[in-house]
Amino acid sequence: MSRVIHDRREAKGRETFSRAHDFDADVTEGFDDAHRLFDDLRERCPVAHSNDFEGFWVLTRYADIEAAMDDSSLFSTAVQNVVPRVATTGRRPPLHLDPPEHTPYRRAISPLFRRERMEHWGPVVRGIARRLFEPLVPQGEFDLCLDYSYHLPIHVLAEFFMIPDETAQRVRAIGKEFNLALQTKDVAAMQRTSLFLYEVAQGVIDERKARPLDPTVDPTSALLAARDNGEQLPEHLILGTIRQLLVVGIIAPTTFLGSVGVHFSRHPEHFTMLKDDPSLIPAATEELLRLYTPYRGFARTPTREVDIGGRTIREDEPVALAFAAANRDPEAFKDPAEFRLDRTDAPPHLAFGRGPHMCAGAPLARLMLTASIEVFTDLCDGFELVGETPMTTWPEYGPISVPLRLR
Repeated sequence: MSRVIHDRREAKGRETFSRAHDFDADVTEGFDDAHRLFDDLRERCPVAHSNDFEGFWVLTRYADIEAAMDDSSLFSTAVQNVVPRVATTGRRPPLHLDPPEHTPYRRAISPLFRRERMEHWGPVVRGIARRLFEPLVPQGEFDLCLDYSYHLPIHVLAEFFMIPDETAQRVRAIGKEFNLALQTKDVAAMQRTSLFLYEVAQGVIDERKARPLDPTVDPTSALLAARDNGEQLPEHLILGTIRQLLVVGIIAPTTFLGSVGVHFSRHPEHFTMLKDDPSLIPAATEELLRLYTPYRGFARTPTREVDIGGRTIREDEPVALAFAAANRDPEAFKDPAEFRLDRTDAPPHLAFGRGPHMCAGAPLARLMLTASIEVFTDLCDGFELVGETPMTTWPEYGPISVPLRLR
């Protein structure tokens, strides 16, 4: 089904639909503006349309987004997975495929994120976080994104993929460039750096084919060993999967940790609370993920005409599922704009999605985030914001620069 949908969309081109323009999406924002927009849309127009980015719908209510993510037969990810469309190169499973096509890729990589493996990775990630943050402390002032969070995920992923040191250094440099290009919508730089990452992925495949590693600990070996109905997975799609895994964890930690820096500068009492009781850091990380969800939301495309909230969405019109809006929906979360650690009766936040395309790497991402907050609270007494925080825009949410002074 997903391949047919994709081919049909490519054949018909990017048709511009005549629709109401309920909100402006292609705008310059401040730190709080996206949440103000979603609060407004949830109240007056929870299923909204914008003519920006070639036209798209956005769902803002938790219940609507939950239902869409759970129904991959109606809401396909194979056509367009973010708004605006940014993919410029090949298809990258599992994100670019619907079930059941995506399932062999998920089945191959999911065991790499099981609890036992995360117990192995915990000390490694904490060590990287400390090594990157510790030199910043004597400076007193630094940019939390440019000097720390741009680097952290790239270092972690280089270790995760067991990339040789020389290649890892290049991945770190290009990864930062790709990250910045994506945040600033520099299409030429995105294409250039994306192609480099494909070259890295192909190099890793060639190395693992010549010298396989244990598929229970190495992502590339796991994909090469995987079988679908007894057949090997197509190598060009294994290439796409590795390329996707190389970058999927780069963007979100960068902007999210920037948001954490802003939050702690606004709420020093929360920083002090975690410094005094580090056992609260995992729960605080989940609440911060709810408050500052780093993806506004991934996109889906209806396979047929569908009515939601009194609005009719046509087949093939892109729909952004606004995770950031759902996670502040007052119908799902009491006092949704407040930082609270007692939400025992609340539903799970959607920062990592849910359903068939829930983020497979969420356990590793959580390790990076909790390790960072642990290191922050261990090595300093708090943050003070000392400059502007330019923001990314769709599909991400969060600052791309956070200049801080240590308290």
